[in-house]
Amino acid sequence: MWTELSATISSLAVAFFMFEKYLNFFPYTIRWYAERNFRKVVNFVNPYVEISFHEFTSERLKRSDAFFAIQNYLGTISTENARRLKADVVKDSQSVVLSMDANEEVTDVFNGVRVWWASGKIPPQSESISLFPGSEEKRYYKLTFHKHYREIITKSYVQHVLKKGKEIAVKNRQRMLYTNNPSKDWHGWKSTKWGNIVFEHPSTFDTLAMDTAKKEEIKKDLIKFSKGKDYYAKIGKAWKRGYLLYGPPGTGKSSMIAAMANLLDYDVYDLELTTIKDNSELRKLLIETKGKSIIVIEDIDCSLDLTGQRKKRKEKDDDEADKEKDPISKMKREAEEESGSGSKVTLSGLLNVIDGIWSACGGERIIIFTTNYVDKLDPALIRRGRMDKHIVMSYCCFEAFKVLAKNYLDIESHELFGKIEELFVETKMSPADVADNLMPKSDEQDEETCLKRLVEALEASKEEARKKSEEEAMLKTKDGVVTEG
Repeated sequence: MWTELSATISSLAVAFFMFEKYLNFFPYTIRWYAERNFRKVVNFVNPYVEISFHEFTSERLKRSDAFFAIQNYLGTISTENARRLKADVVKDSQSVVLSMDANEEVTDVFNGVRVWWASGKIPPQSESISLFPGSEEKRYYKLTFHKHYREIITKSYVQHVLKKGKEIAVKNRQRMLYTNNPSKDWHGWKSTKWGNIVFEHPSTFDTLAMDTAKKEEIKKDLIKFSKGKDYYAKIGKAWKRGYLLYGPPGTGKSSMIAAMANLLDYDVYDLELTTIKDNSELRKLLIETKGKSIIVIEDIDCSLDLTGQRKKRKEKDDDEADKEKDPISKMKREAEEESGSGSKVTLSGLLNVIDGIWSACGGERIIIFTTNYVDKLDPALIRRGRMDKHIVMSYCCFEAFKVLAKNYLDIESHELFGKIEELFVETKMSPADVADNLMPKSDEQDEETCLKRLVEALEASKEEARKKSEEEAMLKTKDGVVTEG
């Protein structure tokens, strides 16, 4: 009996091999019909069930969270059991991270039930030769188990794997700083829409040069948001929050963003609008972002022509009519259209991403706009509900100076503090300029040298402001005389 059974199994193995090898030579209709019936025969004698978890979902629009949770879960099992492993070295570390290589299999046991995990790739459908092999390959994990345990696997084990995988991801997570790649680089070997490096900015709320009460207010607002998943679901809003940071250059807007990310342990996505061709690409980039992240558009008044677009639309149409008569302008515009340069992202497209239907794709995200000139922005872009909290990043005050003095000179009081406090009342200086004056430029410079340099800079700024004010007053006087004349 065993001899006959072995011969039958061997015959089936040979038949399966020949079936797989020569099936592609037949037309698709015959191939589909033969494969369907062959699978029926195999399933009749095969007591095992298979579940596949693919890397991409929704027509490759979004990476599957389940796939990466399984990848994390299988990491430890693969290290212990797999024979072929894939090694990655973590940046700035000597440790090596091992994971299961393609077409490898490992076993797992859950409540006494044995299951098998296998990794695989689906090759691209096109047979054409490519300089970037693997760019269209689709990865997947396959879970195999006995049909007798279908209920315990589908209802308990899969949820167990996903939960543990997410916990491992949070534990081992390295926060990243992302920037969007130009769309021409979205295709090819190892291509991605977002490039990234490890986020290592040291800024915290303790080191920010800002009034203490104001910092505490912002911290409480951020922590309240990060714990608000159930609340946002209750009120029917997407779990996101907008912050507008505005103020003169050098007032710490970028440092504020880094401090927010460090407080909440979020990734940062630096979105460069000028490299995005149109609204469709903007949506695709948004889909690729993850939760627990801050999406930043810095200097939005300079990124694109989004400042008061609706007011200028009529003027723009009139200008276009004039430019049609100018052959040089016409040739320049046609050249830009042919080369594909220039962004066609519109104000409505950006509004839809930050506050429309597409803004609900993902959760626990903060959107930050920064600008030096808030008056230039279209009111629709920064209204409450889109930019929920407006934060003024102002010139340095005495409270902010004391934070900088503690950071740069490690002092909390000095005889020159009184003089400096008086000067801050009389003149304006950005925190960046104050910090530059407080930073020792050599080992010989002590705290008194740095404080005296700051006093001199403040007095010079005060004198410059006085002269400028006198010049403006003289110009107004002359204008008044001319008008009367």
